[in-house]
Formats: sequence, C-alpha cells, structure tokens
Amino acid sequence: MTSFKFTFAAGLTALATLVAAPAMAEYPERPVTIIVPWGAGGGTDTIIRIFAVGFEKEMGQPINVINRTGGSGVVGHSAIANGTPDGYTLGACTSEITYFETVGLADITPASYDLISRLATIPAGVTVAADGPFGSVEEVIEAARSGELTSSGSGLGGPWHMAVAGMMKSAGGAADTVKFIPSKGGAPALQDLVSGGISMFTGSPIEARALADAGEVKILGIMADERSPAFPDVPTLKESGVDWSLTNWFSLCAPSGLPEDVKAKVETAAKAAHGSEAVQEALAQRGITPLFDGSEAFSVFAAEFSGAAKELLTDLGIAK
Repeated sequence: MTSFKFTFAAGLTALATLVAAPAMAEYPERPVTIIVPWGAGGGTDTIIRIFAVGFEKEMGQPINVINRTGGSGVVGHSAIANGTPDGYTLGACTSEITYFETVGLADITPASYDLISRLATIPAGVTVAADGPFGSVEEVIEAARSGELTSSGSGLGGPWHMAVAGMMKSAGGAADTVKFIPSKGGAPALQDLVSGGISMFTGSPIEARALADAGEVKILGIMADERSPAFPDVPTLKESGVDWSLTNWFSLCAPSGLPEDVKAKVETAAKAAHGSEAVQEALAQRGITPLFDGSEAFSVFAAEFSGAAKELLTDLGIAK
C-alpha cells in the first residue's frame, strides 16, 4: 500500500508539472529586427526593405528594419555582432565585415556572424565624363599608367577603392597607380566627375545611370563576370582584356551562435522570400542583381573575399 501511495503521489506531481509547464513556442513567436548599418534610402537599405516584405510573409511575424549608422558601418555591424543569437536580431552585413579588422576599424570579421546568405550584388564600373578623352576601358587604363589619373567613391579602402586598385593591378600596374579621393557617396563623386575634378568613377553604374541617360557621363565597363541585364551594351572588363571583377554585395546575417533549428528556419524563409516574383522583380527593376547562395557557400566566399581584400589593402598601404 505504501508503495502504491508513493507511486500515485509521484504520478500526480509529474502530471501537475506537465500541465503547469508551458509548451515550447516555435520560432518565431514575436517580431524580428533587421539592423541595417547604413542610411535610409541607400543601396543596402533599399535591398533589405524589398526583401523584408517577402521575408515577413514567410516568417509569419513583423520584420522591423532599423538603420544604425556611423563609424563607416562599424556602429551597425557591431550592433549585429553583439546582439543575442536567438533569431530575433538579424542584420544586413556588407563587404566591410571582411576588412574592418584589416584596416584597424574594428575587431570584426566574418566569424563574428552566422552568415545566412548574400541577397544581391552590384558590380563596380568604369564611368568617365562624356566630354572627356576616353572612349574605352583600354584607353582609361593606358592613360592611367602615367600615375596622373584620379578616381573617387565612398570610403578609403572600400569596395570602390579596391575596384580601381584591382583593375590596375590586373592590368600589370601598381594597385595605387590611380589616386583615390574618398567622397561622401556616389552622388558627390559623380558631380566631381562631371565638373572635371576627377578622371573616373569606379562605383556602381546604377548610381551613374541618370547622368548617363542625360548624356553627361559614359559607362565604359563593368567589373562583373558577365554583362549586367541593366546595362546589356556595356562590356565587362574581361571583354576589354583585363581579368578582374569586383561586385559589392549585400547579405542577411545574424550574431554568431544561432541555434541550428533557428538558423535553418531563417535560411529557409529567406530563400523562399528571395525567390518570390515580387522580390526578384523589384531588385531587377533597380538594376540590382539578385543572388541567394546560402550559408555554406556564403561563408566560403566571405573567407576568400577577406583574403583578396587584405592583399589589395596591403598593396595600397592601408592595412594595419
């Protein structure tokens, strides 16, 4: 009898515990935040907000896009890296994560994050003034060998700086052959180009399209492996005999250490959202190339990009 009473009492206790314990909620059970390290209305912000519409449908929860700017991207990227790895803080990591540490800006590397996937790419280009002396990439490179040409774009040591450095190095010159004058963005750099203040712009051709349509600049080449659907008549550098490409990329990432089931859910939802007709068309209409490579391939790519960036930045004397 004693044994029966003990067993019965223990059973009641266990049952009460099961009844009292709340069921484990399935992720996500509340809104998700995506931190964008760059300003509202810029390229990264535009891509993420387009993606977020489809991502919200797939996740079944509101997606809040928050801009955390400052420090050449360090503020926002740090906020992502230092977030809680629970799937409720995600981020829009950009190529800067591969060289923040190299240039001494922050102790941030691709390993600071769980890399979900790249979402889009925008190639660098070679844009010159319409009334200038250059009619081809070959002519630009030949003239640049004198060491007297200049280029501009946002960020010393950033993607557009590496673009012109890599172009010249691949053409047999030194990485620093063209003097790079950093600006506050593509728009002021392009105005400098039109006014004769610089020789070329090696940033995004998308930023130069309006001026090209107005006949003020010429886009001579793009630094991609294939011609861009947005600029079908513009040759790649490889077509001009220079084996070099550089595309700026935009991704979905998270603080390092996401639970595997959460990471899988995020990647699955992101892939479905990215593949939707609405997202694909919205990106393409803006001249942005959609790309979804997934966590594994993205991680390999980021490591390779880090190595290439470090080599170029060392050649430029910017690496710390």
